[in-house]
Amino acid sequence: MFEVNFKEKVDEIILGHNSDKKKIISIIQEVQREYHYLPEEVLVYIADTLDITHSKIYGIATFYENFSLQEKGENIIKICDGTACHVRDSIPILQAIYKELDLNDKKNTTDDMKFTVETVSCLGACGLAPVITINDVVYPKVTPESVVKLLKNIKMEATV
Repeated sequence: MFEVNFKEKVDEIILGHNSDKKKIISIIQEVQREYHYLPEEVLVYIADTLDITHSKIYGIATFYENFSLQEKGENIIKICDGTACHVRDSIPILQAIYKELDLNDKKNTTDDMKFTVETVSCLGACGLAPVITINDVVYPKVTPESVVKLLKNIKMEATV
């Protein structure tokens, strides 16, 4: 979660990369791992600290698909809708996820910030289709029923 007093943590990340502006991608990757997205205030602070333009850091943050300027949940669910997954019925799986988490194609993060759902073009595991990942862990040959069970287990673990 993003905190207002972020400067100490961000300074630590920047110093960990020797304040080298050539390592800007690595720096913002680490910031995103910390906060699950790239808060605007942090990007501005990094740009000012490293003496690079705001437009340059925003250009980097918006160019790469893995960077997000929007806050994401604690658990990132990626569902593949590439050809192999699509023909093996990835859409009913997505619909089951949406229903279980009370989400839709316009709202992809739960109110409690526990889950974010993203549809991706390919997860590179076509032979295991249909595939989802949760926090980069691959779940092969999922069904609507198995994904609901998986989500319920994750919710239960979070309350323990």
